[in-house]
Amino acid sequence: MTRKISLTDHEETLRQLLLDVSKYIETEGGCIRPQLRFTGGWVRDKLLGIESKDIDIGIDSMTGYEFGTLMKQYLDDPARRAQYGEVAVGKLAQIVANPEKSKHLETVTTKVLGLDIDLVNLRKETYDEGSRNPTMEFGTPEEDALRRDSTVNALFYNLETSEVEDLTERGLEDMELKMIRTPLSPHQTFKDDPLRILRCIRFASKLGYIIEQEAEKSMSDECIKHALRAKISRERVGIEIEKMLKGPQPKYALSLIDRLGLYNTVFTDPGQERTLVVDTTHWAKAYNELCAVEGAETGDCLSPPALQTIKHFLISNTHETYLSWLLCALTPWAKVENPEKQKKGAKKNPPMLAVIAREGLKTENKALNVIKDAAIYYNEIIASKDALFEVASSVMVPMKRKQETLSREALGMAIRRWGGNWRSATLLAMLVEIMGTEESVGMRLPLLLVELIFDTTSGRQQIEEQYAGWLAHVKSLDLMNAYTFKPVVDGAQLMQAFDRPSGKWIVSALNIVMEWQLRNPGKTAIKEAIGEVKMRWKELGLD
Repeated sequence: MTRKISLTDHEETLRQLLLDVSKYIETEGGCIRPQLRFTGGWVRDKLLGIESKDIDIGIDSMTGYEFGTLMKQYLDDPARRAQYGEVAVGKLAQIVANPEKSKHLETVTTKVLGLDIDLVNLRKETYDEGSRNPTMEFGTPEEDALRRDSTVNALFYNLETSEVEDLTERGLEDMELKMIRTPLSPHQTFKDDPLRILRCIRFASKLGYIIEQEAEKSMSDECIKHALRAKISRERVGIEIEKMLKGPQPKYALSLIDRLGLYNTVFTDPGQERTLVVDTTHWAKAYNELCAVEGAETGDCLSPPALQTIKHFLISNTHETYLSWLLCALTPWAKVENPEKQKKGAKKNPPMLAVIAREGLKTENKALNVIKDAAIYYNEIIASKDALFEVASSVMVPMKRKQETLSREALGMAIRRWGGNWRSATLLAMLVEIMGTEESVGMRLPLLLVELIFDTTSGRQQIEEQYAGWLAHVKSLDLMNAYTFKPVVDGAQLMQAFDRPSGKWIVSALNIVMEWQLRNPGKTAIKEAIGEVKMRWKELGLD
């Protein structure tokens, strides 16, 4: 692998600016001239031909805040600033170290030439067996490289020499091997900072690398897992999981968490008095299924038509893709009851799926609402889907009742109750059912090939076809956006028509109006809608 890096124009300008600031500090400030390096992920990505606007800058003789302050001072001179074109340094944002939660690095972030840069001094960490907090002090480049999570993230680019420095002596080789390896003993590396476990998994999934065998063994160690649960803030766990799920290979990341026995360490509620352990025996079926759905391409003869339909209706953009993987990650918790005792008169306890997302991952509120709705309504969606296919096969349920359940009116009102997150709830419903199939987890064959070999439809494929059919049914009734439909009359018009004050009856009356609209698509006559309410007046419980 090449040791040469080609800089963009902005990167070269930044390099020259930083070197000039370094000289300025020596000549004007009477300090030792700082030696500067681009560090970590930027170096790795440049060697892989991946452009990055995030650059960490390692400084050998002063803190990042001191260097950033002097850089702003240097650029206060208009003549100096003019040498670099339209350059401006943003506000210096100082991130203070918090060793109690393994946030050991004090960094300063700012923006220069459109590049996001972090300024931080090179350091070494010393851990005392009696304390989980490291002693931080200035370190050499070698010491800084050895304290990092993996060899491929420990490469430096020396600004003075324009050369890549591999101070662990394994980084470039491991990039060739496509391997994640810790610079020091993996057990000690993960014990010192357990978040490195999740970082290693994230980079393995991002780069498509394998994890070195000894590192995998240490990740599965019960003492290390306990340290990850106890020592790392759930916010930081959530950040790493979010990056994995938004990365290029979320399935690979989840499969590593699964295989290494980390699920109940990562996806947990640390506030529970008694730690709940969820069964993940069949979880692989869920993440393999979602991977198959995400990979389905419209018009591709190798992509089963059912998966094409499901993807078309349920996953239409990158945000929905992320939400789908987040739900998939939490699917093992879907059927677990919340053990917290229900308080009299209080709101119903949230589903465990939402509790794990909120407490275990500190998921932001918008995504949390999606998870909560999906957990509450997925069973209703399973029932609705089942009713459709029982109608088709004339099994068990009386035909009239099934037809009523699947009428445009009933299905439309159900989707309105499920709300704007009903499609995410549908995906969760399918994944829960897929996890319940008796099939072994293995390679998915194209549908046509499976039919040729086995002349049968597997449980998984039957579920896929049913959900595709149910979604097509919803679409055929023009109900995909039923939750946004507006009644043709409003509360004020109803109060005027019936000469009654506002009250709970208004909600019931508006539901009657909406049911009438769903039975009669295209009708908008206010008089007819009010007439429907008059016909069903007794249902409102009024005189």
